[in-house]
Amino acid sequence: MRERILLVDDDSNVLDAYRRSLSREFLLETAIGSDQALPLIEKNGPYAVIVSDMRMPGMSGIQLLSAAKTTSPDTVRVILTGNADLQTAIDAINEGSIFRFLIKPCDREVMAKTLTAALMQYRLVTAEKELLEQTLSGCVQVLTEVLSLVNPAAFARADRARRYIRHVVSAMKLGNPWQYEVAAMLSQLGCVTLPPETIEAVYKGEALTPNEQAQYASHPSVAYDLLSKIPRLEPIAWMIEHQNGPIPSEGGPEKPDLRRGAEILRLILAYEDFIHKGSSRNETVHQLARLNPKFSPDFFNALVALDPHAEDEETRTCRIEELAPGMIIQQEVQAVDGTLIISKGQEVTPTVIFKLKNLQARRGISGSITISIPTMKLSSAASSR
Repeated sequence: MRERILLVDDDSNVLDAYRRSLSREFLLETAIGSDQALPLIEKNGPYAVIVSDMRMPGMSGIQLLSAAKTTSPDTVRVILTGNADLQTAIDAINEGSIFRFLIKPCDREVMAKTLTAALMQYRLVTAEKELLEQTLSGCVQVLTEVLSLVNPAAFARADRARRYIRHVVSAMKLGNPWQYEVAAMLSQLGCVTLPPETIEAVYKGEALTPNEQAQYASHPSVAYDLLSKIPRLEPIAWMIEHQNGPIPSEGGPEKPDLRRGAEILRLILAYEDFIHKGSSRNETVHQLARLNPKFSPDFFNALVALDPHAEDEETRTCRIEELAPGMIIQQEVQAVDGTLIISKGQEVTPTVIFKLKNLQARRGISGSITISIPTMKLSSAASSR
């Protein structure tokens, strides 16, 4: 797929000239001024490259590219100006993180070389980002699979929180949705240091001794210590560290998305706890909204919109050899000695299937399990037929 380039100028003749001379070589879109450019960036973005005139009515080129950077940080930004003074160049680079600074009139050859270089930069950045996300995804998968084996109750809670947060982030149209899901998935990682019976008591609402309560309260800090050592996971580690309490007004990160992420994680985990203990969804949302009146109404609206039957479709008994990834286990799976193997509400993964088959082979569990298939999974299966 060819990367798209957006050219912005308040002179339609300039745009027409570039379109005539460059459209065979590049996939171009044009906008007359920021009034046309901003809706295009919002609706059709992200663009690989945006080239903007510097001096336009209303919003300047620097302001436009700065706004584009906020919504699409990977977009490569180029300024085109007839004013070649040094201060303009400094402002453009500092405020808009400009890749190139071109002087009008800019002939076809110079513009073509600049666009080619900008596209190469975009491909480099996006390829590195994709590799990083795949690497992080692999690390997260390993950590969560270990948690599922060591402490299934903690893993099940994290898995439920991940499914809730995926819906909320999508409904709120937040950028970098993966980081919210990763934060939810790793939120219970610190529980690997706790006895499984302590976690089970917490999730059942049973009273803890003062020593057990202190140990449980420390699990976000344990997770932070583990995750903060992994490059690029430091922001997620910070979110997880603050999952059980109000976000400090001082001493935290300056980026508002991290503070918002920590708040979302805290509220999602509170929501999961209420639901898991039997509260209704509407009652839970209203209670959380009442206790957090300053938080985004969009968040609570997204929770209300969660389909209460999304994970209750086609509930049935399934033999272990028939299990498939994406199913939701709807019972507590225990070994013959009473040890919790899989917690209710946990999503089936290849590791879960492998674990259950091994236990079944040793006659450690029965051969069938109650499962459900989420509505989304059913819809996907139907559409693929």
